[in-house]
Amino acid sequence: MTGYQSGAVLAAIEDRADELAACGPANEALGQLDDQAAKVLRDSGMMRLLQPARYGGFEAHPREFAETVMRIAALDGATGWVAGIVGVHPWELAMADPRVQEEVWGTDPDTWIASPYAPMGVLTPSTDGDEPGYTLRGHWQFSSGTDHCDWIFLGAMLGDESGRPAQPPTMMHVVLPRSDYTIVPDSWDVVGLRGTGSKDILVEDAFIPAYRTLEYTKVAEGVAAREAGLTDTGYHVPFSCVFPLGITSAVIGICEGALAHHAQWQAGRTLISGTQSKDDPYALYALSEAAADIAASRAALLDNVTRMYDAVAAGHTPTFAERAAGRRTQVQAAWRAVRALDEVVARSGGNAMRMDNPIQRFWRDAHTGLAHAIHVPGPTFHAAGLTTLGLEPPPGPLRSMI
Repeated sequence: MTGYQSGAVLAAIEDRADELAACGPANEALGQLDDQAAKVLRDSGMMRLLQPARYGGFEAHPREFAETVMRIAALDGATGWVAGIVGVHPWELAMADPRVQEEVWGTDPDTWIASPYAPMGVLTPSTDGDEPGYTLRGHWQFSSGTDHCDWIFLGAMLGDESGRPAQPPTMMHVVLPRSDYTIVPDSWDVVGLRGTGSKDILVEDAFIPAYRTLEYTKVAEGVAAREAGLTDTGYHVPFSCVFPLGITSAVIGICEGALAHHAQWQAGRTLISGTQSKDDPYALYALSEAAADIAASRAALLDNVTRMYDAVAAGHTPTFAERAAGRRTQVQAAWRAVRALDEVVARSGGNAMRMDNPIQRFWRDAHTGLAHAIHVPGPTFHAAGLTTLGLEPPPGPLRSMI
């Protein structure tokens, strides 16, 4: 038990909602989170929601994590995106060697951890004195919120003595301190989610002690959580449910924020015909239909993680087919929400596209979030379709992130 009262972080966000929303333009102009936006997240305890209690974390239900990310993203897309991605990393670090947990959180439990997990580097076996480990080098993209983080998770392939990826392929997650990697300036110039500061990362021959690595397959299959002796149910929910949760929650929250801005805009808008939008039945129909679809996306995502959590709490280990169905739900929820958003933005009029109107920023952020690899529907829907037929997908891409 952590003593944490469910909903406390969300309440703290609500208390400073206006402040967080006001940071949106500054985040975009800076190309990373404004210090004030980061401070609000820190003060609220957002990044501690999935953190282990022994390091000041709340071990909250992943549903609460998703609901909080959605609310933040509805206020500002970039801040919600960083909350969703950076906020999930403590969940995995809880499975890591106690030594690296102490290094990260021992003196400051509010230390943030960046990523990405894409295996864009190679680990070559090495030693540093008597310490076994690896030498890592690589170049990664899309490290969201990285300027406000002091450690990072990076994906890498296990290599052989020559530095080439070993066979059979083994993917690793590697934990590094800020001193061991370089954030590439001016490497995040994009159309949406500009305020996330999702910059490139370079690593040149950094020594990685073996205890700062986790084998991805063990994390994905739930072995890492069992080996770490974790007892909280949340840590045994599949990685393929929890990791995408922050990303998809952010996209749905962004759509909720855009819908709210659209409704506010329409309430006082007069069309070129002289008719007020509130008297236009077609505009009201589109608004209601979009609101229903975005609400359905929210409900589907939250129901999915709750069902998965309840199954695990009852002692059930989700099967591949169940995980595939869960990923199908996540992906479809994101696409449904953004499609609905498009319908109302197309009816917001030309003035909604002016840079001082927040509707266009939320619209750009939503589409950029939908472009994340986690939301690519093809392989996930293919795999889920095969399992619906009672068939197992072959090894390879169809099983990725499931």
